Amino acid sequence: MKIALFATCIVDAMYPRVAQATVRILERLGHEVVFPSGQACCGQMHLNSGYFREALPVVENHVRTFEAGFDAGEYDVAVAPSGSCVASVKHQHAMVAQWAVEKGGKAADPTLEARATAVGHRTYELAQLLTDVLGVTDAAAQLGSYLPGTITYHPSCHGMRLLRLGDRQLSLLRSVEALSVVDLPEADQCCGFGGTFAVKNADVSSAMLADKVANICGTGAAACAGGDASCLMHIGGGLSREQRTTAGGAPVRTVHLAEVLASTRDHPLTFDGELALGGAR
Repeated sequence: MKIALFATCIVDAMYPRVAQATVRILERLGHEVVFPSGQACCGQMHLNSGYFREALPVVENHVRTFEAGFDAGEYDVAVAPSGSCVASVKHQHAMVAQWAVEKGGKAADPTLEARATAVGHRTYELAQLLTDVLGVTDAAAQLGSYLPGTITYHPSCHGMRLLRLGDRQLSLLRSVEALSVVDLPEADQCCGFGGTFAVKNADVSSAMLADKVANICGTGAAACAGGDASCLMHIGGGLSREQRTTAGGAPVRTVHLAEVLASTRDHPLTFDGELALGGAR
């Protein structure tokens, strides 16, 4: 299968290793990964803040870029290592296209809503693609995933509530060889990021983050895994500022689902102390 990688802004700018890990996973399964060069932001930040007019050209660019590849047969599906961005593509793009037509602007494209819906139907979050499309249920057996240590898992709000990922990400993590996954208390509670919410409502966001950090550290895990780089950035910042460490003195870190699944015996994701990020890949 040919698969288009939608890297997302935050992964491209701050966590390119997550995109690289996503490619390694898919290529390990024998699939060809394509990177559409015209991709940019999905417009989620604009849309979540109510700036529909400013979001419209961003949405148009995303639809135009990815549908061109679909139409040309360059790839069959698209994937992003981000539940929030996929949720935007699937749930918000058609909505803003409909809004533009209803506003009656002369430049409104009456075909955009259907085109956005079509692109959304063929776009998947990573765990969703692996389990629902590619049939991966055992990461150790099918991907060679191996990572000794103990982690906990935070499900992002968009993945949980909009994409309804259920236990897809958690099940994949639990199937990684040598990895112990401990339950996170109040896992369904938001970490407090919410994009611009963390800026506009900093005090509330910080209080929510403090609760999340306390719950993570209470598990005794050396790292918190998740499927959204933005949530992991927020949580990782809280862990770092509070200088949270494991019983062995190593910093408690965050790690993306893709990085965990890409780790193998031959090319492990290594961790300081009990677990540590940033080692040989």
